[in-house]
Amino acid sequence: MKKTKPKKITRTNYGATYIGKLDISKNGMGYVTVIGRDIDIVIKRDNLRSAMSGDTVEVQLIESKKTKREEGTITKIVKHSQTELIGTVQLNTGFAFVIPDNEQFTKDVFIAERDSKPLKNGDRVLIRITDWSEKMKNPQGIVLEILTADKANDIAMKEILLQAGFSLQFPTEVIEESKHLVSDFEAECKKRKDLRNLYTITIDPYDAKDFDDAISFRILENKNYEIGVHIADVAHYVQPDTALDKEAFNRATSVYLPDRVLPMLPETISNELCSLRPHEDKLTFSVLFEINQKAEVISSWIGKTITHSNYRFTYEEVQDIIESGKGEHAKEILILHGISQKLRKNKFDQGAINFSSEEVKFILDENGIPIDVMVKQSKESHQLIEELMLMANRTVSEFASKFRKNKKPVLFPYRVHDSPDIKKLKSFAQFAARFGHKFDLSSPESIARSFNKMIIDSADDPEQEILHTLGIRTMAKAIYTTENIGHYGLGFEFYSHFTSPIRRYPDVLSHRILLGILENKPVHIENLEALCVHCSDKERKAMEAERDGNKYKQVEFMQKFIGDDFDAVISGVSAYGCWAQTLLHKCEGFVSLTNLSEIDDFEFSEEDYALVGRYTKMKFQIGQAIRVKIVSANLSKRQLDYDLILPDKKLNPSTPTKNKKRTTKR
Repeated sequence: MKKTKPKKITRTNYGATYIGKLDISKNGMGYVTVIGRDIDIVIKRDNLRSAMSGDTVEVQLIESKKTKREEGTITKIVKHSQTELIGTVQLNTGFAFVIPDNEQFTKDVFIAERDSKPLKNGDRVLIRITDWSEKMKNPQGIVLEILTADKANDIAMKEILLQAGFSLQFPTEVIEESKHLVSDFEAECKKRKDLRNLYTITIDPYDAKDFDDAISFRILENKNYEIGVHIADVAHYVQPDTALDKEAFNRATSVYLPDRVLPMLPETISNELCSLRPHEDKLTFSVLFEINQKAEVISSWIGKTITHSNYRFTYEEVQDIIESGKGEHAKEILILHGISQKLRKNKFDQGAINFSSEEVKFILDENGIPIDVMVKQSKESHQLIEELMLMANRTVSEFASKFRKNKKPVLFPYRVHDSPDIKKLKSFAQFAARFGHKFDLSSPESIARSFNKMIIDSADDPEQEILHTLGIRTMAKAIYTTENIGHYGLGFEFYSHFTSPIRRYPDVLSHRILLGILENKPVHIENLEALCVHCSDKERKAMEAERDGNKYKQVEFMQKFIGDDFDAVISGVSAYGCWAQTLLHKCEGFVSLTNLSEIDDFEFSEEDYALVGRYTKMKFQIGQAIRVKIVSANLSKRQLDYDLILPDKKLNPSTPTKNKKRTTKR
């Protein structure tokens, strides 16, 4: 595993200009991140012009004696990040303004007279900004939708997506372009490997509509297996520099909220044209593997194909076959299951870490209101697909890395994961030791083994999920980059994303570059590293939106339990209190220090991941089992508040309480 090398910080002469992304903090100070520079450029409030957080801006370095950081002034807004907003209508004679809900968006949006007539004062609306030149005092927009009060949860989800920087609707030119995509299917068939005769299946969630991967299987004459991983050929339809391609890049990922999916591509592509639906011929990009019965890869082939899915399975159906040994196409499923489990074992033997945190799924009624909660578990049916996709991603990445044209490697969007921060790791190891888990920090391999042993040993303990979460926090974040340092968490020297081009833009880039390599016409994508940074950033924003969406549904679900008690486990601590997650519903709320003040004055111990009583020395520590009462549920803040219920028997009579201690002192 390679380790990233810190990039050299380049000090530039005053007057130099850069293009970067602006982030504005709560105190109004701006920071511009520039690709290739480790330190952000500081922008004071007076030098922000009309730029908003998330905008791509041109910044010029200026001399400053008040700060050691490089300081700049914004000279041009290259691109506004947010063009859709939710806000409140304020009518005037002949026109209207919309006051945005997002406090970071400090400009009211002007709505011209011809667009303001159907509006009423106080209406909540979704708008799109249509004109925003720097000379304009206010941006101008149009109303896309009037939002009715009876759909509060729908509005909340839309606000989460917008604040994360994702547009709710595709521009008209993108929709029109997607409707007119055509391909000379017969001509394409002559250029591709025809695999329509192979037994091919898809395995997806029961409610999936975009099937971007399929699996083929057959037994060869030498008794080895041929397993094909077939991926929707999105890049064949989404060509560079088209409106469709630019919009897909801007979004960079689909976003999955509890009640909806905001797709990266219009549904005519993701759910129809490219979706590998059963009993339809489709254009695909495939990796074929010859694998022996020990799950060792003998050979592989990569190329453009045409495939035909014979059957669509859900994960639940495949799991039933694995557990019972019976069902439609059981023989093929059971062989694939056996191969995938051997691949999985080999992966962990070679240093992968087996983190698999629980995922909560809300059961919603017809109005999107959560009526129940279920915990999704990774079962063998999920692992079957996961291991085959990992094998494909790993194979194409290694293939691309070894290609040379005129002795030069081709730039490729790798998916990398750096090794853990040793300081965080030592702190976590000390904490895990309190639960009886020992860590060997002598090498990356021993660290991975220690993590895996902890996961197995804590399988039935209430603190397992907390240990998983804290363990993951010691890890670096996986990102996209052209500099391959390997993937520590998977234990892979080579890794990239290739298998989900319907919902991830880096996969589209991988397909384009791979095709160029296969045709010996390597594709050079301008500013590929900057594209990788953008995709990593949008992935992070999507994850934040997904967390916010889940938090909203938690609050929406738990508000009916106000006043009820639940068993819980402490999931986080801070100087202001602790977070607790209910065991039954996996819903997290906050226990304020004021709630604990009757017991003692508690202080935050970062080293112990705990709140410690000043007088009683009582501890409330991450992973500790407690009981809580639900006292409030605030939907606008997406916040649950809990009170701690502490049985008398848990107080040690020989230990002075806070009040007794103070009486003695007086």
